[in-house]
Amino acid sequence: MPSKEKHVSVKKAFLNAVNGFISILPTIIATIGLVGLFQTYITNSMLSHLFGYSDGLDILIGTLVGAISSGNGTISFVVAQGLQEQGVSLYALSAFILAWVTLSFVHLPAEASVFGIKFTTYRNIMTFITTIIIAFLTVMTLKLFS
Repeated sequence: MPSKEKHVSVKKAFLNAVNGFISILPTIIATIGLVGLFQTYITNSMLSHLFGYSDGLDILIGTLVGAISSGNGTISFVVAQGLQEQGVSLYALSAFILAWVTLSFVHLPAEASVFGIKFTTYRNIMTFITTIIIAFLTVMTLKLFS
């Protein structure tokens, strides 16, 4: 039989979690709204015109566009397929998918309110740098085996 002390601490932890969630709920709703607006009004053809200048620039632009647009992994593959059909390079697509899933400038306020501004800043800088490196290495690996 669980002790009364454990029951109280679980209840207190649950109430703290609920209060924490309620306090960040406005930020979460605003973030979801911004992501939805971006995904609705920015089309694949608009995005495809940003690419095609050089491999390095495609990686940088793909990373920035992915970070700004933000989304989940499942949708990113559909968007990437549409961009690939319009001739966007694998460098840009790799960077775009990585940044789309791991970076999000739209989510910065929500992330900062939960984890703190210092952690959020460091995480996003490191993710930005590694996205560029991984996008380059991904295409190099594909070229090695094709």
